[in-house]
Amino acid sequence: MTGVVGIVLVSHSAQVAASVADLARRLAGAGDGVPVAAAGGTAEGGLGTSAERTVRAAHGVDRGAGVAVLVDIGSAVLTVKTLLAEGGELPEGTRLVDAPFVEGAVAAVVTAATGADLDAVAAAAEEAYGYRKV
Repeated sequence: MTGVVGIVLVSHSAQVAASVADLARRLAGAGDGVPVAAAGGTAEGGLGTSAERTVRAAHGVDRGAGVAVLVDIGSAVLTVKTLLAEGGELPEGTRLVDAPFVEGAVAAVVTAATGADLDAVAAAAEEAYGYRKV
């Protein structure tokens, strides 16, 4: 695979997904170098998750190096797992990453900005579970 790893943030809230995407981009200093997309809320603007928004976001960030998908809770996890199990709708090389939503997003974008591959981006995001705050 070539290109840069894309990042999709799936949340129950459109505002949360967009804010975390903006935060990760800014903290990483990634600007437009790393494609990051927010896929939050329902098509009607309510709380929930949307398979259609997730698929659209994944295709929007796909640059040929894979897509790391981070999710917040519950049905966001189930939505992405279902899309991956059914196959065909998400770009090849799309991976659900088991990581904390905010810290994992920042770590993923920072790592993707270095040109790292999908395995390294996923590992960095997953390692965010170990970030100590005290």
